[in-house]
This record gives sequence, structure tokens and C-alpha cells, in this order.
Amino acid sequence: MSNNFMVMQNIARELLPLLKENLVMPATVNRNYSSDFIGKGNTIIVEKPAVFVADEFGETINLQNIVEPSVAVKMDKIADVSFEIEQKELALSMPEFKTKYLASAANSIAEKINSDGLKLYKRIPFFTGTAGTTPSAITAFTQARKILNDNKAPLMDRYAAWDTAAEAKFLELDAILNAEKSGSTEALRAGAIGDIVGFKNYMSQAIPTHTAGTYTALSDVKATVNIANNGQLTDRTPYSVMSFASTAGTSTGTLKAGDLLTVAGKKYVVLEDVAAAVAGATSAKVYPALTANITSQNVTFADVTAGGHVANLAYHKDAFIFVTRPLAPYSDKESYTVQNDGWSIRVSIWSDPSTKKTMMSLDVLYDYVCAYPELAAIVLG
Repeated sequence: MSNNFMVMQNIARELLPLLKENLVMPATVNRNYSSDFIGKGNTIIVEKPAVFVADEFGETINLQNIVEPSVAVKMDKIADVSFEIEQKELALSMPEFKTKYLASAANSIAEKINSDGLKLYKRIPFFTGTAGTTPSAITAFTQARKILNDNKAPLMDRYAAWDTAAEAKFLELDAILNAEKSGSTEALRAGAIGDIVGFKNYMSQAIPTHTAGTYTALSDVKATVNIANNGQLTDRTPYSVMSFASTAGTSTGTLKAGDLLTVAGKKYVVLEDVAAAVAGATSAKVYPALTANITSQNVTFADVTAGGHVANLAYHKDAFIFVTRPLAPYSDKESYTVQNDGWSIRVSIWSDPSTKKTMMSLDVLYDYVCAYPELAAIVLG
């Protein structure tokens, strides 16, 4: 296998551009990367974009303290494609090898990375639309835009990802059918619906469907919060502990991360799965954290009727951060890691004498951070 190192170099250098072309979600959010090798499970601190407030200028300027909030990210996601390969396959010309193996492998890795990014909906409390009903009108865009405008999201760099059912409905609308297609990558252009009311829209087969906890089927729930119990998750997301009580007092339903609710006109999202209620009573960590106590306020769950929703996502790029680091080449295998402009992939090959088989592995280390949930909105489907 003396020639395999050069083979790994060539394969990695051909593979990385293919991967980049298919990474839609990471291309539409902020990226945090470095050239430092780290391993799966390491925790790193990622700084979020600074936030400022514009003042009216008077006689002197008002210096603002630059607050650079940060989040802790445990790098525990590896997108991997591994397969058995015959030595003769390594002798193929690179165009042949790319067609036979690399294009499909890059697409599979990108699909997983894109899919994991769309799962960030579970941190977003702001929503519009009706659970169980596919968006089909221009109001899906305008109401999502209103949420981002109300939350003072910048007007540029806004994106929206829609499931196949929503795309089919939108393409029946003249305003969308005739929209100019655009995007920053070939993959984004290919999946683009068009630029509508300030969003660069694209379709994704990876849009998740949220299955709500069974407790959300209740329509007689009251909520109470004591802000003395506020806290932070391990990634530094602030939360309040919201206690729920069903007036019927019999439910043993559960709550799931991503369940959406409205209390006293304000919207919240459940951050973690919650075990079954006891006699209609349960509690959950919710975002955003409250700043004042509430007692026995009416609760409306978004999924009370449908039992779940498709989580179409509209967002400004600063809402999320894609975090990636290169994986170190294996010391006991023929292995090579290629890096370019913050993107990286590791390619490795080894033989198992006991089975007389040769294996190839392609992998990427990454994770996502929901940096500013206020800069995103879910359009229920």
C-alpha cells in the first residue's frame, strides 16, 4: 500500500470541492472554523457576533462596551461514509473514481450536514402559520418577514428553507413562478424557489417534521414561572423553568424539545424532552427566559390539534453558526486531511488482514450553534 498516501491526497483534493457544492445550510449561516486539529467530543468556545445599539449623537459620543457573548460547543457530530473497496478500484482514473464513488459520497455527507442544521428549529420560539397545514400563500413569506423585522433582524442575508409540499404550492403562485432564481452556490441555485420579499428561498428534502409531545394535545393548561429558577444549559442558552398544570388533572402526556407554546401573548419553545406528567402536572425548560414571574396563565400549544408540524425555517445568517474543525489523519492508517477556506475532509484507507478486505472512510467533524434565536422563525406546515 505504499502508493496509497498519494491516492488519499488526490481523492481528498477532488472530494472537497464536491462536498462544498452540496453544503447549502452551512453556506447560508455564519461559519466558525480554524486549522487546528481536534477530536470528536472536544468542547470549544465560539463567540457570537457582537450586538450594538445606535444612539442619537449629541455633544459627545457614547462609547458602548463591546460585549462578545459566547457559546460552548461540544464537537460530537461526524458525518461519515465508509465502504469496502478493491485495490483495483484505486487504479481507476480520477474522473472514473469520482463518478463511481466520490460524487455520491460527497452528496451523502452533505445531506447529513444540511439535515442537522435544519434541526436547529428546536431552539426557535417564534412561529407563524397553522400546524398540519402546508403554507400555500404569499402570507407565509410576509408573516415570517414580519417576525424577523419585529425582532430587528438585518434586512440583508435572509434565507428560507421549505419542504417539498410547500415548494409545490408556492410554484403555483405567479409571483413565485416568475421570480428570479439566485444563490451563492450551484446547489443553492438548483434548489432555489426565488427571491421573495427579501428571502433567498430554497427547497430541501431534509426539512424536519416535528412530532409533538402528547401533553400538547391539552387545551386546559395553565403555566407558572418563578424566575428564581432561571438557569443556563451547558451551551449557555438561558432558560426559565415553566410549570404546567392541567385543570382536568389527569394527563400523563409528555413534552418534546421543539414543542411550541404561547403564554400571555408571548411565544416559547421547549428546550429538552420532558417525561410524562403526573396527574396533569409537569414542568419544562423554555426559551426565551422570562424576566418576571407569572402565575396560572393560559397556555396554547401550536400542535394542540395536528399533533406536530413541518418546521419550515426562515432566518438571518447570524441566527446560526456552523462550526467545523479538521480531523487529524490517523497515525495507524493511510490517511490524509485536506483543508481549504475553512472546509475540510479526511480520507483514510486500511486493510484488515483477518478478512483480506480494504476499507475506505471519508469523514467531517462539525456542529451547529443557535446563536440568536430571535433572528429566525418557523413557518408551520
